[in-house]
Amino acid sequence: MKYKFNEDKIIKNIQEYVDKTYDQHYSNGKYQATDIILDTGHGEGFAMGNIMKYAMRYGKKGGKNKMDLLKIIHYGIIALYLQDTKND
Repeated sequence: MKYKFNEDKIIKNIQEYVDKTYDQHYSNGKYQATDIILDTGHGEGFAMGNIMKYAMRYGKKGGKNKMDLLKIIHYGIIALYLQDTKND
């Protein structure tokens, strides 16, 4: 498929970013802090709050930082996961 907006490359970048988050400091042992937040029932607010946080920060802290956009997408994926699991 020929993508007009390089979606295939961008999705690959998103996958690489998400994969790296499992190796970073906030992944302690087999649980991430996000796991605990989701388990306590605060997942939707946490995900939406972080989407808003990084959207508001984009263009301010560090300029138009690509990492902020990747974080918005990652928290959007978590929100989608929560929506899917709520409807199952």
